[in-house]
Amino acid sequence: MGLAGKASTDDEGLQALRGYRRIDRRISREVKVGDVVVGGGARVSVQSMTNTLTHDVGATVSQIERCVERGADIMRVSCPDEASSLALKEIVREVEVPIVADIHFHYRRGLEAADAGAACLRINPGNIGSDERVGEVVRAARANGCSIRIGVNAGSLERDLLEKYREPCPEALLESALRHIRILESHNFEDVKISIKASDVQLCRASYRLLAGACDYPLHVGLTEAGGFLAGSIRSSMLIGGLLEEGIGDTIRVSLASAPEDEVKVGFEILKGLGLRMRGVRVVACPSCARQQFDVLETVRLLEERLDHITKPLTVSVVGCVVNGPGEARLTDLGITGGGKGVHQMYIQGVASHRLQSDNEEVVDHLVRLIEEKLSEDGEGEKRA
Repeated sequence: MGLAGKASTDDEGLQALRGYRRIDRRISREVKVGDVVVGGGARVSVQSMTNTLTHDVGATVSQIERCVERGADIMRVSCPDEASSLALKEIVREVEVPIVADIHFHYRRGLEAADAGAACLRINPGNIGSDERVGEVVRAARANGCSIRIGVNAGSLERDLLEKYREPCPEALLESALRHIRILESHNFEDVKISIKASDVQLCRASYRLLAGACDYPLHVGLTEAGGFLAGSIRSSMLIGGLLEEGIGDTIRVSLASAPEDEVKVGFEILKGLGLRMRGVRVVACPSCARQQFDVLETVRLLEERLDHITKPLTVSVVGCVVNGPGEARLTDLGITGGGKGVHQMYIQGVASHRLQSDNEEVVDHLVRLIEEKLSEDGEGEKRA
């Protein structure tokens, strides 16, 4: 094992970073989760996890489909009992994304999940019993084309490591990860990706940095137990965004005490902010002030609501006055700058196009119409971004 070097990403979103440095991504080996490539220079994938009872196939499939609509590349489901792992077969058959089966302690659940069509097993090999049982899970994974994700967590660190280090720390989390890697490597299994999570941003960041330098396996990055939607999104962005900018991370999950589809949406916002992936409409908007010439806040709210279904990358600027408006519009696909006496300047591809005299609702209608026309001209192409 060892860090081989740096690789420059070729993700489409980098074209949005005009004049800024490219993000040099850590070189990692390639692992497949179904038809999704993780590592090896592939684009950063976005994951979420269901919170339904897995044996309730209808509810679980419905939740997965909502996440897929948001752009999820990979979904994880928990298999705590036989009913759950057996239900996996029907779930896999009904959804269009690869499924990771979350397995803890019971090695038989891993065997059942692999046979049911899981694309990846999330296990800690040291926690599922004897070496013989680990071998059985590895054989089942290999026979069914499953990869394995090792999931180290500060909240479930091995007792001997807690005694050695006295508390969860980066060195303890790294030792745990390397221990689990060695177990799988002893069975000649290397289709592995790894996460090394904690609920503390600084602890998590330091742990991932150590792990990134200690192996060349692809890394699944995320903050565990991040919190509710607002706080969890902010804290996850601090961790995931910072590590990705350092080139660390091949697949991500934003863990929120919220709907799983919210995790996917925030995950893409992080990637869009770094220019690593672009999906859907990005609205560049001012916070508004006394200079605004139309209701910016309500315009943005309505606009985001009406454009939520669009997957094609597009950037729209909505600025209430002429101080920064023209400059922002020059960098976007479409834009509006508020002008005096209710006359607003419209921009297309950064160039002043025409003026619009209207109230707030008409502004939204006009922008939506322009966006739809542009998508029609370009070919909407509902490809997954």
